[in-house]
Amino acid sequence: MSNTPASKTFTLTDDDNGQSWQYPVLEGTAGPGVIDIRKLYADTGHFTFDPSFTATGSCKSRITYIDGEEGILMHRGYTIEDLAEKSNFMEVAYLLLYGDLPNQKQRSKFDHDITYHTMVHEQINYFFRGFRRDAHPMAIMCGIVAALSAFYHDSLDIWDPDQREISAHRLIAKIPTLAAMTLKYSLGQPFMYPRNDLSYSENFLYMCFGLPAEPYRINPVLANAMDKILILHADHEQNASTSTVRLAGSSQANPFACISAGIACLWGPAHGGANQEVLEMLDQIGTKDRIPEFIEKAKDKDDPFRLMGFGHRVYKNFDPRAGVLKKACDEVLNDLGINDPRLELAMELERIALEDEYFVERKLFPNVDFYSGIILKAMGFPTSMFTVLFAVARTVGWISQWKEMIEEPALRIGRPRQLYTGPAKRSYVPVEDRD
Repeated sequence: MSNTPASKTFTLTDDDNGQSWQYPVLEGTAGPGVIDIRKLYADTGHFTFDPSFTATGSCKSRITYIDGEEGILMHRGYTIEDLAEKSNFMEVAYLLLYGDLPNQKQRSKFDHDITYHTMVHEQINYFFRGFRRDAHPMAIMCGIVAALSAFYHDSLDIWDPDQREISAHRLIAKIPTLAAMTLKYSLGQPFMYPRNDLSYSENFLYMCFGLPAEPYRINPVLANAMDKILILHADHEQNASTSTVRLAGSSQANPFACISAGIACLWGPAHGGANQEVLEMLDQIGTKDRIPEFIEKAKDKDDPFRLMGFGHRVYKNFDPRAGVLKKACDEVLNDLGINDPRLELAMELERIALEDEYFVERKLFPNVDFYSGIILKAMGFPTSMFTVLFAVARTVGWISQWKEMIEEPALRIGRPRQLYTGPAKRSYVPVEDRD
């Protein structure tokens, strides 16, 4: 958003007394302007009422821009299609953190810094023993990530730029390690220590699926698909979990606690569980011959059934991430040659929905969650881990948004208002006199 004086104003008039107030309209570099109502209460004695904050700009940000009507997602001005096609996840992480794509020297140093922070303190291994083996992986992640603040006291001063950077690097590096440990713990398998000779995505797959008893073969098709998944989920503007991280950070909480708060918010099925719901829907459909039945159910407005993974709350045209991941999905399924009825069912459902006039007219195209769920299933991840992988990718977005907020000179603690609808003032009645 521009720091130059607003060129336009918005006038608000009280119909009862005719009094008017003018508020500046602030223009960003893209997208609609916003009415600056920070003085509204002081001027009028009223707050705005905006449940879920869907019409409220909560911050200025230079990181991510979304145009849902046109199907545009950009990070720092670069389209997601270009980034997914031409960069790797480490480059995108650098871009989100620092504002520009790295040159060769910067990229090498950043790769090195992240790689050599991937190990976690050995005592963290003991934390896992406190969880039941059947604990949900997101429950474990919430606790383990918050516990990092107990181990890294040298980077908790949020006002020190160097400590902020070290914390950012540690979180980006260690979240995949913790996620892989969470998977291994649920399977009863030994933890696999990270390897410094592997790329970020290769290392994550190695820690998830490697075993001490035999060498792990890196599959470049799977590693490429994982890198694409991480890029496409890295940041998505001021969504629920990102807003949670910012709100927690506004209290000056340490970054590990803030990211843990973001993970807790992401855990909600309305936010981070969409790709898991895709697989659950496929289980519900069961077989290819039942697809027409469920297509008709999806068209029936009186039927609660919905096709999960089609359409998007933000993208009203198409999800720009979906095309990139469809290609990766096709490559993974072709490479693995999987004969899985559920994956075959997904591909048939995709084909029918893309040709059906009802879905085409309403632009209910497969979204990124549809393809990511299929890829992760093909790779061998249990559905309970899907949201954890979302958190692995989104950590770089969360920490970039947190870092941007902390460096904002006008930082204040977040404090939404409310419309109180409870009882008015009442007289206290002693217990013996109450009906």
